[in-house]
Amino acid sequence: MSKPNNDHTAAYEAWLNDNLIDDATKEELRGIAGQEKEIADRFYRDLEFGTGGLRGVMGAGTNRLNAYTVGKATQGLANWLLSQGKASPSAVIAHDSRNYSPEFALDSALVLAGNGIKTYLFKSLRPTPQLSFAVRALGASSGIVITASHNPPEYNGYKAYGSDGCQLIPEDAEQVIAAIAAIEGFGEVKRLSREDAEQQGLLVWLDEAADRDYVQTVVAQSLNSDLLKGELGEKFSVVFTPLHGTGNLPVRQALEGAGFRNVHIVAEQEQPDGYFSTVKSPNPEEREAFTLAIELAKKVNADIIVGTDPDADRMGAVVRNSEGEYVVLTGNQSGALMVYYVLTMLKEQGRLPDNGVVIKTIVTSEMGADIAASFGVDVENTLTGFKYIGEKMTAYEKTGEKSFLFGYEESYGYLTGTYARDKDAIVAALLICEAAAYYSSQGKTLYDVLLELYGAFGAYLEGQESRTMKGLDGAQQIQGIMNDWRSHPPVEIGGVKVAEVLDYSAGLQGLRPENVLKYKLEDGSWFCLRPSGTEPKIKVYFAVKQESPAAAEKALQALKSSVMSRVDRKE
Repeated sequence: MSKPNNDHTAAYEAWLNDNLIDDATKEELRGIAGQEKEIADRFYRDLEFGTGGLRGVMGAGTNRLNAYTVGKATQGLANWLLSQGKASPSAVIAHDSRNYSPEFALDSALVLAGNGIKTYLFKSLRPTPQLSFAVRALGASSGIVITASHNPPEYNGYKAYGSDGCQLIPEDAEQVIAAIAAIEGFGEVKRLSREDAEQQGLLVWLDEAADRDYVQTVVAQSLNSDLLKGELGEKFSVVFTPLHGTGNLPVRQALEGAGFRNVHIVAEQEQPDGYFSTVKSPNPEEREAFTLAIELAKKVNADIIVGTDPDADRMGAVVRNSEGEYVVLTGNQSGALMVYYVLTMLKEQGRLPDNGVVIKTIVTSEMGADIAASFGVDVENTLTGFKYIGEKMTAYEKTGEKSFLFGYEESYGYLTGTYARDKDAIVAALLICEAAAYYSSQGKTLYDVLLELYGAFGAYLEGQESRTMKGLDGAQQIQGIMNDWRSHPPVEIGGVKVAEVLDYSAGLQGLRPENVLKYKLEDGSWFCLRPSGTEPKIKVYFAVKQESPAAAEKALQALKSSVMSRVDRKE
């Protein structure tokens, strides 16, 4: 957990009186003088590493993303790297399209250089999964991505990676956090100038060759390379929106490399824009984000729409239903379809290994697990956060015990191939478009295939609700809700008995302890409560399984209503 400041007013005053804090930052802080709640929110704690690293609203304060918190975090990371005793540590840094991301990335590189750590830096915005790939390809000791993923424009963040290209696992993150906490003042943050860093070979700019290597590796994950060489490659129509983020060029290059020759880009959302001016939120989980894409799809008669979030680690897809309407797939639905396609192709080609494994998270649908089991493929669960999937991938790569086939989570994160250790919207866009084209050649849409899977495995349906609770009061509210459900577990929900309560806080099923509660009901449905690791939210996940989609929808709404009435209850 992050370190709470016992006296946020003292921390506020310390920043105002620190000679190392620039005048513009101090002016911002003077502007909130006397605003006790605002001062408390900015200074009641230090930002913490959650499921997605360091993330917060940009601005002045210890609980904000700014040049000082980023610099201090990087110095802590540098101290940790140097403490590992490895000769000549190095790092790779990338950033997304958010405001101040380029500045934070360069400053992080100069801090690492100030500590004698050679750093490779991309010249402009690049996807998060490319950073993971680059760490592995360059044999670097660590990596950093400046991004806040799909959060609103006022957010930014800082993801730290280990030498395997995976986000830092808790044990390593805790050591980095301790190293950051040990820094007593900003004067301990070492920096070189850009000129000195370049001259000393401690700042190396990555060129287009790094991009080509990444895209070629993604294209190599294609499971049906001959599919689009003929007329289908020209006929099958794709609409793509990068939602003002990093996915624009690599997704287009990957699709082109795989043979897609009828790809339409949403022009209004093509260029990077840190304000994400055409959407309420640059989140491919939300239908609103696809409004312009659906308009374009109707004009060009598109077979599928894909969208990526700002750092291109999450991919959302929109497909046609039997009435010809465009339907936004959930992350679970896309995941199940890709599991089915991947395993079908591998089986048809005689390449399905006996020790294959699909890895998902504990809040992800069981539909993909049932599909995998029908192919004789093992399924493993991890805690929420793709770093846990990446951790298992690295372990199996070392032991050879299992062969990784596919990893995914309900929050629109997917990976096939072992070239990276983070979810990759580029390969996911390629894979789901390829799957859609494959079934199109059989006269089916992906929605048709989804209904077939429902018929074979049951109509699974999932949902999520979240409640935002900001600041110190919000953090206490979230913990109060978790305490209430933990100490007073329900006997039944909506008239259905609770069959099992899984409290992950003590560690379950071989997983690390985490503040998560999961309730399994007698009818096979379940729900799960979990504080977000990246936002001031409590998230509630729901899952049902029925005989038909209509019955599943009815059951899901009933489950949501029963659970959320208690979550929202005012004491």
